[in-house]
Amino acid sequence: MHTSVAIIGAGFAGIGAAIRLRDRGIDDFAIFERDDRVGGTWRDNTYPGAACDIPSRLYSYSFAPNPEWSHTYSRSAEILDYIRSMVDDSGIGPHIRFGHTVSGLEYSADEGLWTITFDEGHEQVRARAVVLASGPLANASFPDIPGIEDYQGHKIHSARWDHDYDFTGKKVAVVGTGASAVQIVPELVKQAASVKVFQRTPGWVLPRADVRTGEATKRLYRSVPGAQRLARSLWFWGHETVALGVVWNTPLTRVVEAVSKFHLRSQVADPWLRRQLTPDFAAGCKRLLMTSDYYPALQRPNCTLVTWPIARIAERGIRTVEGVEHQFDCIVFATGFDVSKNGTPIPITGLDGRDLAAEWGRGAFAYRSVAVSGYPNLFFTFGPNSGPGHSSALVYMEAQIDYITDAITQLLDHGWKALDVRAEAQERYNRDIQRRLTSTTWNSGCQSWYLTEDGFNATMYPGFATQYVGQLRRVELRDYRILVHQGARTPAAAAIQ
Repeated sequence: MHTSVAIIGAGFAGIGAAIRLRDRGIDDFAIFERDDRVGGTWRDNTYPGAACDIPSRLYSYSFAPNPEWSHTYSRSAEILDYIRSMVDDSGIGPHIRFGHTVSGLEYSADEGLWTITFDEGHEQVRARAVVLASGPLANASFPDIPGIEDYQGHKIHSARWDHDYDFTGKKVAVVGTGASAVQIVPELVKQAASVKVFQRTPGWVLPRADVRTGEATKRLYRSVPGAQRLARSLWFWGHETVALGVVWNTPLTRVVEAVSKFHLRSQVADPWLRRQLTPDFAAGCKRLLMTSDYYPALQRPNCTLVTWPIARIAERGIRTVEGVEHQFDCIVFATGFDVSKNGTPIPITGLDGRDLAAEWGRGAFAYRSVAVSGYPNLFFTFGPNSGPGHSSALVYMEAQIDYITDAITQLLDHGWKALDVRAEAQERYNRDIQRRLTSTTWNSGCQSWYLTEDGFNATMYPGFATQYVGQLRRVELRDYRILVHQGARTPAAAAIQ
């Protein structure tokens, strides 16, 4: 099989890329999805209480507005419905190949084509360009805790929820206190006989003012699209101001911490519990948590916070370092995803046999987070250093998609063989990124999933969303080597080379 563009993943990024390619008049593309449904992380995360902590107007594409959001912050099922509606409305469904798990990518310099292989033994695919849209939150596994295989009770990972398991009357452990855990715990305490929450480090928690959207507001957004664009813009600029207190450690960081501490004091009366729930790092160093339900849930009679570190998993429960064994019917692991900060999720072979996993062995890097030198016509969504600490991932993703579709459009329209980022442009960009990261809260000393084990930050973008979007407004061809097929001479290619 041959296609002009292969898109890997049918989540937000992959679906968005397909829509924008079609908007550019490119219809020769295929989307390869390992599951049997679209949705990505919002298909996979169906745990009780699953919701987005970014406002719905901002956690959506500007080119696919949705006037029907039911709340300020959307639930996972509603977000999944939004993704499905984009597929239906755009007509890209026939381009999706379900049950295709990509096992490798290899570039042929002679042909200027990528060869894509699959785990299931499907026919190989040859593509001029590849969009790797599998996302950073695609893979999840149980954590590497000693004894986990010995546990005889029921295990559930938050990203692979077991909806058939009945928590009624059960003794349950929740390992982790991050973004998923603070949504799961308030739901579990309503069903389980007892819940023990194992906390490694507390996080900064801000209240989440979630309001149901009235029918009058929905009618306004349907009849006056500009009203919804205005609402989205207001949310955007509101989050941009938050960057001043989250991305960098400034006097506004103290304001964020003060709001969080007030929220803690107003919801937790016990001074000792408050002390256990107060972080010892600057707000923003780890992901901020948005919830108004977590603290009340921890104080329910059937809920206990455990702050002793876990020593190992035993056959019947969890043993902490002071020697106590807590026994459970079920352990819920809200321990996050296998985020690829070094290496690659699949083997990727570029020019002259270059191995991207090896090149990323000490930390991932890219040019403007979307392309890597030596891997022509391969583009990433949510690539290295594209993570927002204060705004919507969809704002960043939309900028990436528009940049990528612009590059692919030029590649195909001009009949170029390849676009390959110049190594010096990539080096210059990443040197600047790492320099700027040194002054951010993420690199201020706390341990987080943003950093590799040796402290390299391959995850976050050190700036405002407006800066990130601005750098992707146009494809700077001077930063690329443009390769043409033998004997071909195009004026544009000749000028650049």
